[in-house]
Amino acid sequence: MKLTLQHFDIRSTDALDTLVEECIFALQPRLQIDEASVRLERHRGTSPAFRVQVHLVTPGPDVLAEGRDHTIRAAIEKVLTELELKINGRALQRMRRVRGNCQAPAAQRPHRARG
Repeated sequence: MKLTLQHFDIRSTDALDTLVEECIFALQPRLQIDEASVRLERHRGTSPAFRVQVHLVTPGPDVLAEGRDHTIRAAIEKVLTELELKINGRALQRMRRVRGNCQAPAAQRPHRARG
């Protein structure tokens, strides 16, 4: 997996970069990630000032998430929560699709007696 971290008006520190790396790599067992692009921004004139964007390139549709908060760590947590929801939603859709494909066609199902 290729990981790209971009910092805009935020100083790159080992602790911050390690936190982001660990969070992205933690998603890897549940989702094949070919490339991850993470953008950390600080906008001094707005509130909340911190914004985090994540773009995960996967074999299927890409996963995009964005979070804003008053601290960079809180913004990262919001993005991770959104990513978790999207990844879990994908897994749920996949299970529904598999279950739906396993059902017998309507013409072959036994008829229930109405009454």
